Amino acid sequence: MQQSKEWQAAYDIIEVLEGAQHEAYIVGGAVRDTLLGKKVHDVDVTTSATPYEVKALFTATVDVGIEHGTVLVIHPLSAIEVTTFRTDGEYRDHRRPNEVTFVRSLSEDLARRDFTINAMALTRQHQVIDLFHGQQDIKKGIIRAVGDAHARFSEDALRMLRAVRFAAQLRFVIAPITKQAIKDCAYDLTHIAVERIKMELDKAMLGDMGIAVQLLQETTLDHYLTGQWLVEQWRGFQIDEAQLGWAYFCYCNEPEVASILAAYRFSNKEKQFIKDVLAATHQRITDGYTVMDYYQYSERVLLGAAKIAYHRFKIPVESDKIKNNKSNLPLKNRQALAVTGYDLQVWCNKKPGKWLKEALNDIERAVLYGDVLNDKQQIKEWYCNDINER
Repeated sequence: MQQSKEWQAAYDIIEVLEGAQHEAYIVGGAVRDTLLGKKVHDVDVTTSATPYEVKALFTATVDVGIEHGTVLVIHPLSAIEVTTFRTDGEYRDHRRPNEVTFVRSLSEDLARRDFTINAMALTRQHQVIDLFHGQQDIKKGIIRAVGDAHARFSEDALRMLRAVRFAAQLRFVIAPITKQAIKDCAYDLTHIAVERIKMELDKAMLGDMGIAVQLLQETTLDHYLTGQWLVEQWRGFQIDEAQLGWAYFCYCNEPEVASILAAYRFSNKEKQFIKDVLAATHQRITDGYTVMDYYQYSERVLLGAAKIAYHRFKIPVESDKIKNNKSNLPLKNRQALAVTGYDLQVWCNKKPGKWLKEALNDIERAVLYGDVLNDKQQIKEWYCNDINER
């Protein structure tokens, strides 16, 4: 079993809870990923103790979601979320229950969870408690809703996208009854905040998006998402950061870029990255990168655009060449230029104006293309000679 500091912290917390005659287990994704042989650092504990009983047992806690039974226990090794066994009341907004009821039964708590692979618990002695055949579904590679799939998705419509995301991440299939329930409930996705939708799509993009997009189409979830999701565009496109996936999505939906950026509520930083990747991609495809491209765009943008160009047109990525060309630029940024606007004013005995920006641009370009070294005296000689020759 796992030996990280997070796991040790969780085991210590469980030992304290059990010492006070409460049940306590590691639960959810940590159990699933352990059985899949993955490293796990996000470890959650569930317990029969009420939130206030938990708080009474530990000196340092934070009420991160106490109304839903969750208390953050600050352990010296790691902070661990501890949540009381609960059942959920009516879901009126298709996302969160109006109320929760704390219970003393682990089985009742596990029965409210989304999928069988997430509805297992693990004891401090490493025994897996699996009431809904999650281990069997892991072995078969199946995403299956716990209990009535329609009820699970009606309670929380985001679970439909979570099913797609898990299928993409784990390369599992969705059980037929669960898949049909997603199709039947797909419209309910319109009740979910776009920020939550984007978070699930972010995670899906780090998996097999060919699988994810095919499922979006087959379940009609794509009808309720901005932009066109076409499986043939995504099949075989593997990335390690979600923002590049969104840049590629915008590339595939170029006429709708503005509406996509607005609809998914990207941050200004994310928007700039996507716009830079789109511009660099077009440059890569048409003429290849120039010195100015290496200067203007970050290595991350250049490599991302090269990946898109390779996926769509089989233009070689040439990662090492891109990195070397970027690192070997004679100038890293405008601030590294050996002269300033004030220097130019002194040399030319002129007041600031439009000419100053143009002159600095000319010098910057000359240094980048090797016409002059980035040295103040050499730039002065080059610039003054250029002025005299005009």
